[in-house]
Amino acid sequence: MSDRFELVLTCPKGLEGLLLDEAGELGLEDAREQTSAVRGFASMETAFRLCLWSRLANRVLLVLKRFPVKDAESLYEGVLEVDWFEHLESDGSLAVEFSGNGSGIDNTHFGALKVKDAIVDKLRLRDGTRPSVDKISPDLRVHLRLDRGEAVLSLDLSGHSLHQRGYRLQQGAAPLKENLAAAVLIRAGWPRIAAEGGALADPMCGVGTFLVEAAMIAADIAPNLNREKWGFSRWLGHIPVLWNKVHDEAVARAAAGLAKPPLWIRGYEADPRLIQPARNNIDRAGLSDWVKVYQGEVATFEPRPDQNQKGLIISNPPYGERLGDEASLLYLYQNLGERLRQACMGWEAAVFTGAPDLGKRMGIRSHKQYSFWNGALPCKLLLIKVQPEQFVTGERRSPEQREREREQNEVAAAPAPVSKAAPSPAQAPVELARLSEGGQMFANRLQKNLKQLGKWARKEGIECYRLYDADMPEYALAVDLYRDWVHVQEYAAPRSIDPEKASARLFDALAAIPQALNIDKSKVVVKRRERQTGTKQYQRQSTQGQFMEVTEGGVKLLVNLTDYLDTGLFLDHRPLRMRIQREAAGKRFLNLFCYTATATVHAAKGGARTTTSVDLSKTYLDWARRNLSLNGFSDKNRLEQGDVMAWLAEDRGEYELIFIDPPTFSNSKRMEGIFDIQRDHASMLDLAMARLAHGGVLYFSNNFRKFQLDDNLAERYAVEEISASTLDPDFARNSKIHRAWRITARG
Repeated sequence: MSDRFELVLTCPKGLEGLLLDEAGELGLEDAREQTSAVRGFASMETAFRLCLWSRLANRVLLVLKRFPVKDAESLYEGVLEVDWFEHLESDGSLAVEFSGNGSGIDNTHFGALKVKDAIVDKLRLRDGTRPSVDKISPDLRVHLRLDRGEAVLSLDLSGHSLHQRGYRLQQGAAPLKENLAAAVLIRAGWPRIAAEGGALADPMCGVGTFLVEAAMIAADIAPNLNREKWGFSRWLGHIPVLWNKVHDEAVARAAAGLAKPPLWIRGYEADPRLIQPARNNIDRAGLSDWVKVYQGEVATFEPRPDQNQKGLIISNPPYGERLGDEASLLYLYQNLGERLRQACMGWEAAVFTGAPDLGKRMGIRSHKQYSFWNGALPCKLLLIKVQPEQFVTGERRSPEQREREREQNEVAAAPAPVSKAAPSPAQAPVELARLSEGGQMFANRLQKNLKQLGKWARKEGIECYRLYDADMPEYALAVDLYRDWVHVQEYAAPRSIDPEKASARLFDALAAIPQALNIDKSKVVVKRRERQTGTKQYQRQSTQGQFMEVTEGGVKLLVNLTDYLDTGLFLDHRPLRMRIQREAAGKRFLNLFCYTATATVHAAKGGARTTTSVDLSKTYLDWARRNLSLNGFSDKNRLEQGDVMAWLAEDRGEYELIFIDPPTFSNSKRMEGIFDIQRDHASMLDLAMARLAHGGVLYFSNNFRKFQLDDNLAERYAVEEISASTLDPDFARNSKIHRAWRITARG
């Protein structure tokens, strides 16, 4: 065999440039970039060195042959021509990985099968001995890449991917792969900082991946030094003498590196469950003298190196995948920025994030940004020099300035009906004073609305009301107060709006809300409301199970701000619920599509003789039962689980007061067919009116914006639209929030 081989080093997307530099330093010649790979030439000794020392590659592939492929048969023949007796025993095991397509081969499994057949046919002996397939731990792993009619046939020298160093047996929810973490450290300048004796700290270290990779770089430890099984271990072309030479060199370098005084490398993690796994990973890497991990919150982060040296703050904060993460993450990034400004002056910082808009909320400009991919997620690495000239607001505010800002915030938010739980001065977060021009404009509107609606709410004894409902089109949010909590719903932006601008405005608004309302940031809950179909609006969003008791019109109701898109209380129906309470005395009340039965509780409070509430959801009927029990009502209040249309068709009861507030559309698994409010409302109302007692009243409401009441209903019944009288001042700005009718029998 030749002493100079073609090699292909694969890597995650975006790391090609860094890998090109690294591979060149390790001896790869004539190297050039490809998509997610670097190609070049090297001796076998260099190939071994690349396997051992590459911090960035996934695999080191030794190219056996390049050949044209016209069809499946030419693929088979090209593989068959290789002298496989030089690479694998006839009774050995192999695995084949096939990628790409074309030349009539569009299925990778079929392509891999043709490659395997060619190898096996070549090595099959007369006595029937032939290689077996072992996908887990083969003697030889073969890779074939088919691209635009050319096959690149290679041996995988790595074995399993090189990012798997072997130290990380325990990991958190969303860990970075080790080679991506190393790439981030290299881009952040850590090799230079480490060479100068600098320090490193990670304020959100998880299970310690950044810390271990940083320590291995600083201590000159080959990332795969402790790997026992390689792709070349049982390859017949393996040259143990060369490998031992390369490995012994690495062992000597690691011993020399670890003999040096350790650099100060520290990690802090808020989640106590991750502390021991992080320490276990560090121990497995043999770096417990270099790396220490402690439990600590970002809000109290302050690096204190032994000799007061500066260095690198590195962090991979969460990005936010779930509904409602935006608010908590906004404050997390703001806290991180605050701690950098207050406790890390003179340091360099590197923040790796999949949400660059959140990165902008730290209040410090990045002097460089690099694009990466974390799997399929595009990410940015923000490099920051923690110096006053980089601060967006130029502030390291004095205690006197902070006190003035706090007093201004308290004065501005004085009308808030939340004094029972307003934060103390010590709780007022410094970072909330940093508002953009748009954020300040939004804060001003909230305070204006609060001044007007707060007086009305206090006078009426109302604890829960809508404060803001997309008053300014560019801030498409609904902001509701639930005592001392804020429930924020972001409406889906029209397609004409730039998603980045919409995201930036959301963060502006979230930064403004706690300050404008003098409510602690931890009591802001954010959800995204999109155009709903079916029962999507009722689907569970979280599982926190936190219920809060609120009062309305003398009744107590349970709301849940976190677990569902809606809270259990439709604020816009407050006037209808109060009307039902006033009219319910001595009547039999029927509540269809009852949801959490808040209207039923009001009817019972108003003295209803009996109540019957029907809904398809067991979850909401359980909630309804709790609402009734909370007010001492249970004995005469029936809760029925069922499809309303089917239930009405079978029911033979008679009711003097009926309330119907159906969804726009429903296709639950528990019901037959699909309920469509526009199509089905007339037949539904006919069924319900058949159950209405002489002299009774039916109230019908829905929130479908395009709804048109069937004209024929007015011929059969006395129909009066009462929409305008069913809106309180907090919904006066949104007259289309719902429509409502009072329906009675004619004559």
